[in-house]
Amino acid sequence: MCKILSVSNQKGGVGKTTTTGMLAIGLKARGYRVLAIDLDPQGNLSFSMGADTETSATIYDVLKGELKTQFAIQKTELIDIIAANILLSSIELEFTDTDREFLLKNALQPLLPLYDYIFIDTPPALGILTVNAFAVSDGVIVPMLSDIFSLQGITQLYETVERVKNRCNPSIAILGILLTKHNPRTLFSGEVRGTVEMIAKDLDIPVFDTFIRASVAVSEAQSLQRSMLKYAPKNNVTLDYTALIDELVAKGV
Repeated sequence: MCKILSVSNQKGGVGKTTTTGMLAIGLKARGYRVLAIDLDPQGNLSFSMGADTETSATIYDVLKGELKTQFAIQKTELIDIIAANILLSSIELEFTDTDREFLLKNALQPLLPLYDYIFIDTPPALGILTVNAFAVSDGVIVPMLSDIFSLQGITQLYETVERVKNRCNPSIAILGILLTKHNPRTLFSGEVRGTVEMIAKDLDIPVFDTFIRASVAVSEAQSLQRSMLKYAPKNNVTLDYTALIDELVAKGV
């Protein structure tokens, strides 16, 4: 049965795209059938996975109903992906009909028998695109930096997930908060983790045991459109995301 997972945080620069790409590539390397969907108009995931965002069909065309979803899938050297570009930013204005939060869910139905995992990289906002992702997702992974500003958005994202759960997707759950660019050796990072765990406990959502350390190799691999598994297999980030996949699998995700 296909599992659909969104990677989301309304704050930018927290590692959503990196997390989506690393999990998708990592699970593909383990033999799973994986599809990545770029739902961010910036198209960073599309670029880093080597997808064409100029002449090929994108998720924007799919949501507009201009072609079948299968025809928007690009099979790059790294992953199967449905790309995005800046046209997607107009979706809020273009789609005002009722049930617009189910556009992605309806589009993905034909793909469910074809994949074991579908990962959705969401934009840094809690608008209609993110709601569409939540409406079709089994779970949400929430990357956040180990800083005080990142703490402020947890409650807002939690409330958005709860609204989606109550209105259109009762099975969705927040799988966990993932600390990124985390340095466990600093006192401040330790304090932030403690605060995160306290807030998460109040909201009854988990914090992943695994955290992701920082490394410039990630940006290098993304700019070269290469997999971190091959570009820097012994890098801390590669090891950390491998551990995260182990944790997800152990939890039955």
